Amino acid sequence: MSERIECAGLSIDATLHALVTNEIAPGTGVTAEQFWQGVADIWADLGPDNTRLLAERDALQSHIDQWHRDHRDAPWDVAAYQAFLTDIGYLCPQPEPFQISTEGVDPEIAQIAGPQLVVPVMNARFALNAANARWGSLYDALYGTDAIAETDGAKRGGAYNAVRGDRVIAWARRFLDTHFPVDQGSHQQAAAYAIVDGALVIEQSDGSQAQLVDASQWVGFTGNPATPDSILLRHHGLHAEIQIDRGHPIGTTDAAGVKDVCLESALTTIQDCEDSVAAVDAEDKAIIYRNWLGLMTGKLTDTFKKGGETVTRRLQPDRSFTRPDGSALTLPGRSLLFVRNVGHLMTNPAVLNAQGNEIPEGFMDGLFTTFCALHDLRGDSPMKNSRAGSMYIVKPKMHGPDEVTLAVNLFSRIEDLFGLTRNTLKMGIMDEERRTTVNLAECIKRASERVVFINTGFLDRTGDEIHTSMEAGAITAKTAMKAETWITAYEDWNKFFSLWTAG
Repeated sequence: MSERIECAGLSIDATLHALVTNEIAPGTGVTAEQFWQGVADIWADLGPDNTRLLAERDALQSHIDQWHRDHRDAPWDVAAYQAFLTDIGYLCPQPEPFQISTEGVDPEIAQIAGPQLVVPVMNARFALNAANARWGSLYDALYGTDAIAETDGAKRGGAYNAVRGDRVIAWARRFLDTHFPVDQGSHQQAAAYAIVDGALVIEQSDGSQAQLVDASQWVGFTGNPATPDSILLRHHGLHAEIQIDRGHPIGTTDAAGVKDVCLESALTTIQDCEDSVAAVDAEDKAIIYRNWLGLMTGKLTDTFKKGGETVTRRLQPDRSFTRPDGSALTLPGRSLLFVRNVGHLMTNPAVLNAQGNEIPEGFMDGLFTTFCALHDLRGDSPMKNSRAGSMYIVKPKMHGPDEVTLAVNLFSRIEDLFGLTRNTLKMGIMDEERRTTVNLAECIKRASERVVFINTGFLDRTGDEIHTSMEAGAITAKTAMKAETWITAYEDWNKFFSLWTAG
């Protein structure tokens, strides 16, 4: 058994205690002693609520199991079942209309629709890859995947295949023509890109000069205006960078010297402490928190072997451009990061109270990940995560509105501990338990000053449906559930509320 440290009435694994003292606390304005006292106080005050709500889960499930056993041979009565669920408190009344008042939300969430990744934060290389997926090569994506067919000599394997490369370039040019059309000719016929008298000019192979149909789509460039290194375009809030280098192996073969088209891709990433990791003790949790700390300070790196060479991966810096009016434009170089904490059920032996009880892991994650995030919220790192001054925590596996309230209360207590403005901690509600689905409006209302998104979870949601209704009789095979009416209704319901919360 590893060494333990006694502090604030807690018994703390020495590995975790050292992480707080030596790595997390310095530079935050919060001492390790203040932190541990806060952990003890919050656990003492909210721990009983956590225990009570878990017991309520069990009691409700027992009632549901017995109802199904009592009615197994009777014709199915939807109204009677709904009345029963209401009587036992499983179904809550629908709330009166209300407004979501969440403030301080970054544009990647509030304004722009884009892909979101989920990655285990326990793996530093994966965490860095996902954070850096904000920008990606369109050429690489097309060349290395089945987006381009491998027919007629366009195979992927081995050395560079010029036939496949030509198809990639042609596809990318069609993409530009579709989303950034020109007033004459096309990007496919481009011989040069240049800024002339403050306007973007796309010289055509026949010597004519074209411009974008919508001139506002051109938002920046790098290099010399007459012979730019890149042209930055924007469509529906997302950016595409035409990268130009006539000395590059690809650029030398291109009439306009284009070596690649770089797209703004994964706008947000959930760094996961929950489903995609197996963290069972203090050593595991220390790895998770250290990686999250590195993401928040901008200093996380990982060194590994790739292709026989040693590679060190680190966070990408922000990207700098010159606007058409000559002013500077800086765009985030990294995905906006959420962190998914563990839910209310699990406990962890890393921290014990005076009675020898394990700390609720959701409390632990909330406290530690926020402590790490102080380096982003209060620091001046060039690797800033939230420019709006918020932290985004995804809460999974909550059963209904009262458990959302517990999470809200936990977030408030954590804010008080660290001296953060109320509602700095934003919440993503995972709708993956049936009791949350059927009470979704009330769940959102309980977090209406914090909620920034809701999302579905097919595996957990179907698993909970099976668990909740196990005594009802035979269950549809999980592989066939996607064709069931209820799962379609669940996903449609979730989409409706997602649009509603957005706007």
